[in-house]
Amino acid sequence: MNIQRYAENPLITPYDVKPHRKDFEVIGAFNAGIATYKDEVLMLLRVAERPISEDPNIVKAPVYNPETNALELIEFRKDDDLYDFTDPRVIRNKSKSGTFEYLTSLSYIRIARSKDGHQFTVDEKPFIYPSNIQETFGIEDPRVTQMGDTYYIYFSVVSPVGIGESMVSTTDFVTTKHHGMIFGPDNKDVLIFPEKINGKYYALHRPTMKSIGNPNIWIAESDNLLYWGNHKHLLGLREGMWDSGRIGGGAVPFKTEKGWLELYHGATLDHRYCMGAVLLDLNDPSKVIARSGKPVMEPEADYEKNGFFGDVVFSCGAIIEGGIVKMYYGVADTSMACAELSLKEILDSLEYV
Repeated sequence: MNIQRYAENPLITPYDVKPHRKDFEVIGAFNAGIATYKDEVLMLLRVAERPISEDPNIVKAPVYNPETNALELIEFRKDDDLYDFTDPRVIRNKSKSGTFEYLTSLSYIRIARSKDGHQFTVDEKPFIYPSNIQETFGIEDPRVTQMGDTYYIYFSVVSPVGIGESMVSTTDFVTTKHHGMIFGPDNKDVLIFPEKINGKYYALHRPTMKSIGNPNIWIAESDNLLYWGNHKHLLGLREGMWDSGRIGGGAVPFKTEKGWLELYHGATLDHRYCMGAVLLDLNDPSKVIARSGKPVMEPEADYEKNGFFGDVVFSCGAIIEGGIVKMYYGVADTSMACAELSLKEILDSLEYV
């Protein structure tokens, strides 16, 4: 696969983003949803901010309180035997089978803008910030689907009761209309197709199985973008391959003459994240036509292999220009990058089922 990584990569790093509070530090600017609006390319960045601790033995957990509309900080001592701090992203309660109780950072969405798709400037203020009880631990990994003049922005919302998917819409990237949670816990990696297919809206989603089954990709349909049904299993894990550990939707599906092409992420059991592709039937996207035997893209550059969580390439959006796929992607759960790929080469690389 001929991959043209941008010379400017990484395009945005945590150092390019000013924290929204002086007592916080930005540790991630990554996994951005992508949109084109007027004459600009917009990155809807997932910005992760961590409260600064002056005491190395204290870890602070940021929690949004919907009753006071304020961010609260809960302090934990590292020498407290009740908690496990080995994963820097979470605080786990040892008495509850290792499940996490708090996150050590809070994520929200901020816009970065560019005229040429290479050089970006980041807005001073958050665009979408936690605002209700379902978002107390933050907002993560947005995607953007444009239909006419309306842009639908949907993202994972995290709270003590689980992870689901909520949606807002905008026509100007200034004001938003909240539509609530469209997929309940535990679910994420939702992707809404950019047009109706035979009178129905379609969406990909990734339930997290805790009893039986694996983290696979499912497809659902809707009459109104809010209530989803007729769920069908679409894509599963493949033992011994690059997508053997978990899979999930990446960029919003786009139409080609051969079918709907979806760029999805897959991880091995040791958490190495790559990007691959799946081709779905134009008239019935619940039918898989072909799939990547090998990754379309894998972490090879230093900024993809090293960071907050290394060996990760993770796309939430792409721009298609002629035969070129401009795939914007998060690297190492830290920064944003972009690479150009040939649409023909991607399609030719797929293995038909």
